[in-house]
Amino acid sequence: MTPACVWALLLLWARPLDFYRAPYEERKDPDPSWDQVHPRDYHQDDRRREVRECRRCCDPGEEPASQHSGQHYPQYHVVPQINITLLKGEKGDSGERGPYGKSGRGGQMGPPGPGGLKGSKGSMGLPGEPCKSYFAAFSVARKKGLQSNDYYQTLVFDTELVNLYGHFNMFTGKFYCYVPGIYYFSLNVHTWNQKETYLHVMQNEREVVILYAQPSDRSIMQSQSLMLELETNDQVWVRLFKGERENAIFSDEFDSYITFNGHLIKPKSEL
Repeated sequence: MTPACVWALLLLWARPLDFYRAPYEERKDPDPSWDQVHPRDYHQDDRRREVRECRRCCDPGEEPASQHSGQHYPQYHVVPQINITLLKGEKGDSGERGPYGKSGRGGQMGPPGPGGLKGSKGSMGLPGEPCKSYFAAFSVARKKGLQSNDYYQTLVFDTELVNLYGHFNMFTGKFYCYVPGIYYFSLNVHTWNQKETYLHVMQNEREVVILYAQPSDRSIMQSQSLMLELETNDQVWVRLFKGERENAIFSDEFDSYITFNGHLIKPKSEL
């Protein structure tokens, strides 16, 4: 190889090749058969395109044919596709539970739900405090006559007509005040022929009123009534008084001739 050829090759290698097309006037139309490429001959079509776009380095400058031909060939970029599912690791352990957040605002009340089934009846509760009761009333009677020579004797009744909340004790014959207030009491007895009738209505150990009838040939009904202001645990009862003569009251097993009644008019809390 001659030295001139070597220098030419070095110059071409050092300077990048810049191929230009021949001027429009000097170019010859390519073979029309080149455009008629079979769809399967992809490689031949690329080769012919490169040949048409080649320019000689000695030709004057000219814009690329792509600007005159109006044909743009998009450039495709290869974008790698990564399967993320292949990079997902194993599920980790559950972390610690975080703190509770602030309570939200209360919502509106919803509609009432359907009624449930009726439950079974519960057991009876303990009795309430006596002072919680704002009523008191009793009415008791005695069907047996009584003759007494004792000094004092409590009149005991054997028939219970009304005994609200059990404030009247049938064994002791006394009314016990559990609701303080104003009370009304009445005592009715039948006298005995030729015998004296002498009784007291008692408040605790104090004689309040007396019911008295002298001996007579005929028996009559006698009564006494009164109102008392009682405090809690006060007692009201009837006592036979011993006089110089025999003290007696009449009754029989068929009718009640002796009665003792009382009821609360107004509790102390309302006075």
